[in-house]
Amino acid sequence: MPIDLNEHLKNKSKNNEKREEKRGSDIRDELPPRRPTRNSGGYFSSNPVSNKNLFFIIGAIVILVLLVVLRPFVVINSGQVGIKVTAGEYDTTPLQPGIRFFIPLIQNIIVMDTKVRVLNFSSTEDMGDFGRRNEGVMRNEAISVMDSRGLTVSIELTVQYQLNSQNAPITLATYGPNWELSIINSTVRDVVRNVIGRYPAEELPTKRNEIAKLIDDGIRSEIAKRDNSPVELKSVQLREIVLPLKIKEQIEKVQIARQEAERVRYEVDRSKQEAEKVAALAKGEAEANRIKAQGSADAIIIEAKAKANANKAIAESLNERLLKLREIEVQGKFNEALKENKDAQIFLMPGGAVPNLWVDSKKKAAASN
Repeated sequence: MPIDLNEHLKNKSKNNEKREEKRGSDIRDELPPRRPTRNSGGYFSSNPVSNKNLFFIIGAIVILVLLVVLRPFVVINSGQVGIKVTAGEYDTTPLQPGIRFFIPLIQNIIVMDTKVRVLNFSSTEDMGDFGRRNEGVMRNEAISVMDSRGLTVSIELTVQYQLNSQNAPITLATYGPNWELSIINSTVRDVVRNVIGRYPAEELPTKRNEIAKLIDDGIRSEIAKRDNSPVELKSVQLREIVLPLKIKEQIEKVQIARQEAERVRYEVDRSKQEAEKVAALAKGEAEANRIKAQGSADAIIIEAKAKANANKAIAESLNERLLKLREIEVQGKFNEALKENKDAQIFLMPGGAVPNLWVDSKKKAAASN
C-alpha cells in the first residue's frame, strides 16, 4: 500500500506537538508559581493559592495599623491600678498590673497611681511650679490663714498620703480626676485655718508642737469621715510658721528681754551660790575647829581621868606597912650613900615620912668656890 507522504508529515507534526506540550507541562509543574498579573479587565489572573496568601498579608497589615492607631490596650505598671470605663460606666473592680485590652470607641482604661504621694504647701521659690507634680511630689502655695486677732499668718507643711487601690473606682466616680484637690487640699486648708484661728500670732512659735499635733489629728479625723476610705494618710509635718514682720520684731524684743532677765537671774543665782559656798566652807572650817577643840578637850579630860584613876589606885594601894617598907628601903639607900659621902646632909621629913631630902655637901662646896 503506497504511503501518503503528506499524511505521514501531518502525523509526525502532531506527535511532535504532543511531545512539546507534555514537556512544557512538566516544566511548569517544576517552576514556582508566577506572580499575579492584571489582565485586560483589570483582575488578577494568578492561581487561588497566591490570592489567599495575599489576603492574609493585607489583613495582617490592616490589623497592625488598627492596633497602632486605636491602641486597644494599656500597660499597667506596679504601683498603679486600672479602671475600665464602658460607655461612661466605671467598673467597680480595679485592674491589676499587666497588659489589659479594651474595645476602642466603646471602652477605655484609666490608670491611677497608688504609690505614696507628697503634697508640699510652701512659699519657697526653688521647689518648682505650683500645681505641677514631679516624681510623686506636688507643690501648692503656702496656706495663708488668720490668727485669733485677724493677723495673717503663712503655714508651710508637707502631707504624705496614698490612694486606696481597692476603692479607686468609687473615688474616681465620686470626686473625678481632681480627687486630690477635693479630698486632701481642701481638708488640709480647712483644718489649718481652724487650728491657727485659736491662737494669737505671738504664741504660735512657743506652742509649735501642740499646734502640729492638733493639725495632724484634725486632718486624720476629717479624712476618716469620708465614705469608702478613699485615701490613707501617712504623715503630716508642720515645717514652718511664717509670722508678720511686726510680730516677728515684737517676739524678738520679748526674747531679748527674756534672755537678759535669764542672764541677770543666772548672775544672781551664781552670786548666791558663791555666798552659800563661802558660808559652807566657813561653817565647815568652824565645825572642823570645834571638832578638833572638842577632841583636844576630850583628850585632856580622858588623860586627867586616867591620871586621877591612877592616883586613886595608887592612893588606895598605900597603907602603913607599905609606907614603912618604902621608908626602910630609902633609909637603906641613904646609909649606903653616907659610906661614900660622909659630908652629905640628910633632912628627914617630919614624922619620918618618906622620901627624905638628900643634899650633897661636896657639890655645894665646889659650887661656893
